[in-house]
Amino acid sequence: MCFNYNKLFKLLIDRIIKKKQLREMSGVSSTSIAKLAKRGNVITYVLLRICIAFNCKGFDIMEIV
Repeated sequence: MCFNYNKLFKLLIDRIIKKKQLREMSGVSSTSIAKLAKRGNVITYVLLRICIAFNCKGFDIMEIV
């Protein structure tokens, strides 16, 4: 099992937000954003910062596959 962050990237497309803007909104590093794009491991703090930026819950931006 692993985490899939396609929901996050679909959200970015729907809201016309670029990864750079996501980084600025959430305060997350570009390295962490790159890890998300490659389905890499990130600490929960990164996911929390993104959820706060979008005012959403964890499973609104990720799913377990």
